[in-house]
Amino acid sequence: MFFKLFVTFTRIGLFTIGGGYAVIPLIERDIVSRGWLSKEEFYELLSITESLPGVFATNIAALVGYKINGLKGGAIAALGTIVAPFAIIIMIAAFFSRFQENIWVTKAFKALRPAVVALIVAPCFSAIKANKLTYKTAIIPIVALLIMWQGHVSPIFIVIFGCIAGIIYNIFKEKNKRR
Repeated sequence: MFFKLFVTFTRIGLFTIGGGYAVIPLIERDIVSRGWLSKEEFYELLSITESLPGVFATNIAALVGYKINGLKGGAIAALGTIVAPFAIIIMIAAFFSRFQENIWVTKAFKALRPAVVALIVAPCFSAIKANKLTYKTAIIPIVALLIMWQGHVSPIFIVIFGCIAGIIYNIFKEKNKRR
């Protein structure tokens, strides 16, 4: 299982252009289709990952690996996402100065931009479908965005407030279940 986990996340790291949110559809497809996690479990880990500092792809890989195979699984999955990009960056660094002004290299990077945007937008629609977005659940991120944008509030404070509000909400929810 460790080898499959490592190979899966190495392949994801190898073919993910754009990093961050662009990796979500690849991880979701591979992990859910293999039956390692359900869609609901995957999106639960995704929401946790979004509040963590650090590299998004590595964080989601570590959480998925941990959920599947404990601490060793988390370490193996995280290492898998790092190996391929690290090797690619080393190769690019060695040769980039020779090719950075090349018109074909410039055009290739410009051509990849729409694909990266599509890879980032696609999981948003999947998350909406999986979580059955309602008016109540849509209002929270919209209000948070408006507070950051119009109120010039740091996203850090929004995340901290969201965590505290979520904890309080779940405490009240549990108390009401016991009654």
